[in-house]
Amino acid sequence: MTRARNVMVATGLVAFAAAGLAFPFYMASSRQPVIDPSRPLPPQATFRGPYINTGSRDIGPDHQTYSKK
Repeated sequence: MTRARNVMVATGLVAFAAAGLAFPFYMASSRQPVIDPSRPLPPQATFRGPYINTGSRDIGPDHQTYSKK
């Protein structure tokens, strides 16, 4: 009984992990975009945008060299 239960739990965990890992690929392969580009963004997305944007290049490169302390 214990071994069969362990196999069932392990199978369930593997299936759950596989579904979680496959979800981004499923969303990326869908024909419909997640966000409709023809409509404006909702207020939550426009509010969070500047804070999430960590790759912004609008300021330009930093030409100053910094010395180690």
